[in-house]
Amino acid sequence: MSGNLYALPAPTADTFSDFCGGNAGGPHETCVSLAAIPGTEACFVVRDSKPEGADKELRFTGNELDDFATGWARTRGLTL
Repeated sequence: MSGNLYALPAPTADTFSDFCGGNAGGPHETCVSLAAIPGTEACFVVRDSKPEGADKELRFTGNELDDFATGWARTRGLTL
């Protein structure tokens, strides 16, 4: 996918999956939500579930998100 991912329609709220951990301060304090962008082959929206992060999102192609995830895992010494 080339072009402006932010010009594409947003996924509906029910399509997001939450990836949480910690939650020291209550429900969804440390959650990241992820959903595919409708009508794309492999493009995604990542957003913060905390109230301070409401309506803020990052959009990535599948390749960009894969590169981030594998780089982050490698930096942390994690294996996939």
